[in-house]
Amino acid sequence: MVEAEEFVQKAISEIKNTIKSGKAIIAASGGVDSTVAAILCHRAIGKNLTAVHVDTGLMRKNESAQVVEVLKSFGLTVRFVDAKQKFYTALNGITHPEEKRKIIGELFIRIFEEEAEKVKDVQYLIQGTIAPDWIESGGGLRDTIKTHHNVGGLPKEMQLKLVEPLRDLYKDEVREVGKNLEIPDSIVNKQPFPGPGLAVRILGEVTEERAKLLQEADFIWREELEKAANEEKINLPWQYFAVLLPIRTVGVHGDLRAYGYTIGLRAVESFDGMTANFLKIPPELLEKIAIRIHNTLKKDINRVVYDITNKPPSTIEWE
Repeated sequence: MVEAEEFVQKAISEIKNTIKSGKAIIAASGGVDSTVAAILCHRAIGKNLTAVHVDTGLMRKNESAQVVEVLKSFGLTVRFVDAKQKFYTALNGITHPEEKRKIIGELFIRIFEEEAEKVKDVQYLIQGTIAPDWIESGGGLRDTIKTHHNVGGLPKEMQLKLVEPLRDLYKDEVREVGKNLEIPDSIVNKQPFPGPGLAVRILGEVTEERAKLLQEADFIWREELEKAANEEKINLPWQYFAVLLPIRTVGVHGDLRAYGYTIGLRAVESFDGMTANFLKIPPELLEKIAIRIHNTLKKDINRVVYDITNKPPSTIEWE
């Protein structure tokens, strides 16, 4: 386990020595990784850092607006980019998860380069890449498990120099560093969210319609679990989210047969994300949530399933 205060001082010093009087932008998603990286860099180079938040249309419900508000509360300069239609267009017809990750990674970088051109003399791109990202992307001796957009999706001819101050930390260590930096618990303990966002939680082709369905189902799932945890009916999972399956299954609406998508629910307990066990949720709570999801989205969703697979053999994410 890294000693947080020592890491903070060393990281700030290394960032100063690397960037010096140069300017940088940071890919700021609002998650714990990118937020900790942003605060570290802001401590090191101050006003020479610009945070860029991209609304991909693949964030969780209401998340982009919340992210911008939080970043500004830390005193950072924030550029907001509405790129929803760019991402939907780029992902049109793409079904393979690795293709989706690489397309999203490249588009992210190109957007950041465009934003960098609007901020004079930017040479560096800061990313909140952490150890599991590059381990699972094939870190030398390790086999490739899957490509993270922060790693395998990077274009070969990137015009900005990459700085990854958290590269050697695991998630629990990042949280400790965040606490040392006095980042609020709502950010420090925020559950992990994949770089490609809902694109890897929509199995198969990504469309605006599917994204909106998943945003709503995911919001219901998270809200209900958080409520149950506050009432001490369950322990709050380390990570919990919904996925949308591209196949339509038969159901019944009134007296008629109807076909709709399936929503998969995932909730796991973990310490650092390298291994995980599914959360054993009371059946009556699962039933309540499934009914709410169906009642809210009954025109499009007619089946809800709960994933009871551990990591290994599966990964936490479905793609």
